[in-house]
Amino acid sequence: MFEYIFFDEKLRDRFVSRAREQGVDCIISDDPMGHAVCIPEDFSEEVLDDLEQYYELLEKEQIDLSRKQGDLKGLAAFSFKLPDGQSRMLPLQTELANRLLASFSLDEIQRLFEDVARCTLNPSDEHLCRILRGESRED
Repeated sequence: MFEYIFFDEKLRDRFVSRAREQGVDCIISDDPMGHAVCIPEDFSEEVLDDLEQYYELLEKEQIDLSRKQGDLKGLAAFSFKLPDGQSRMLPLQTELANRLLASFSLDEIQRLFEDVARCTLNPSDEHLCRILRGESRED
């Protein structure tokens, strides 16, 4: 199952509507982080990619809504993908989320978290200087 978190019910409902238009059944639940929507993984890449792109669009709308309200309230979260393609959310304190958003785009933040996840799940014992030069032990 892929899980998507929303902080606004209207945004969640728009996502669910889009998923159901494509024949995807959704499991909706409340989560300590917000409103959760789970969908099965057994759909075509095309459908899953469309829903992922739509989710990213809705995330940007959520950030815009939060900014218009003066600040990200209480807790913010950023989505990112694990190396196997699963989506995850990283909750952050509002102050840290605002500092990240002031300096980086949403895409840059997601790439950062994805790089951290990749390095955590697939650690390398290479020396940093070799990694940065693009060398490997096989070279």
